[in-house]
Amino acid sequence: MTGKSFTQMCGAAACLVALASGGAMSAAQGSQLDDEQQIGQQVFSELKAKGEIIASSPLYDQLTPIASAIIKTAQPRYPHPFKFYLVHEQQPNAFATAGGNVYVTDSLMYFVKNTEELSGTLCHEVSHTIHHDTMTLIQKERQIERREIGAAVLLGPSRAHLLAIALLGKLRSLGYSRDVESAADITGSDICAASHYNPWGLVWLFQDFDSADSAQVPQLLSDHPSNATRVDALKQHFRANPAVFGSFSADARNATSFEVPKNAAMTFMR
Repeated sequence: MTGKSFTQMCGAAACLVALASGGAMSAAQGSQLDDEQQIGQQVFSELKAKGEIIASSPLYDQLTPIASAIIKTAQPRYPHPFKFYLVHEQQPNAFATAGGNVYVTDSLMYFVKNTEELSGTLCHEVSHTIHHDTMTLIQKERQIERREIGAAVLLGPSRAHLLAIALLGKLRSLGYSRDVESAADITGSDICAASHYNPWGLVWLFQDFDSADSAQVPQLLSDHPSNATRVDALKQHFRANPAVFGSFSADARNATSFEVPKNAAMTFMR
């Protein structure tokens, strides 16, 4: 997921329990949902319980038209419906979960400078879901869990405690590989172009990130591989497909202005 791993979103220990037990859902509910939907529902429930999901806000007036255009393009590539939610967090970020939910922080809405930067971010996140990247990451986490917890049992209680601490650290540090991130960038740029949004927006966002106040670094970028490497890969993709990307301007001065109401009111999902 762009931005955060499953463990980063709801806490490593809680997530391991959720994955092992199927979360808070009943067996009847679980039987009606596949693995991706169950994981997506668990993340949704965690965010809702924390009071972070924004039920209504003027910020949706700016987010919804962009999200709707992206959904129209991306939906045929994924079997579950995409849904976009605003969440209240201090750091600019966006992340997608298995099952189709995409979460956008209110801070990101204030951070982006234009429509293209926001659409590029959203298209990148949707691409992680299309590629089933969350499921792949969770499988890696499960493998680590089985291997290290098994070792801890053999080595005794004191050693088990140390290994459990190490395990949580490893799970929190797990992130998408450079190849996975680059693949999401490329697919995201394709989705942006097909949705009639300038795919150069993601490039501009990387450039803004490089000059941003460190306190405002978007989590979706700080966890990821080198911005310069990703920018180069995107530019190469654009050059290789002039029929798709040739009509879009690389000049950020031609970007579509993006303004949101300051200190927008919001109510939270309960």
